[in-house]
Amino acid sequence: MTAPPLLRPMRIALLAAAAAAHPVLAAGTSPAQQLDRFSRQAGAPGDAERGRSFFTTRHGGEWSCASCHGNPPTATGRHASTGKRLDPLAPAANPQAFTDPVRVDKWLRRNCNDVLARECSPAEKADVLAWLLTLRGAAR
Repeated sequence: MTAPPLLRPMRIALLAAAAAAHPVLAAGTSPAQQLDRFSRQAGAPGDAERGRSFFTTRHGGEWSCASCHGNPPTATGRHASTGKRLDPLAPAANPQAFTDPVRVDKWLRRNCNDVLARECSPAEKADVLAWLLTLRGAAR
């Protein structure tokens, strides 16, 4: 059943407003808002030192996060197996990093699976992002 023509614009506006209000559907969020989202999910704030350690450590496999993103991840990286160019991960070096919740969730799910053979926990995500937010500028 379709809505009468006069109700369609109102329905579209309501759907758009609901999507904008939902933290996972709203595009254009800041890295700090992403950190807040992960911290809330974890029930504790992210810890930058734990995030640094997590990022640079192999977790039983052959890769760490740093294997592809570099250490520190403030310059262009390269995927360890495909060689694909990766934009800098640190928000200070890449203003687009961690600004789209849908994209953030997609890539964290994939990358955590590559490094951990499982999804990262909200606490692990909060810790890594807390550390990434401490990094400044592009590496030279």
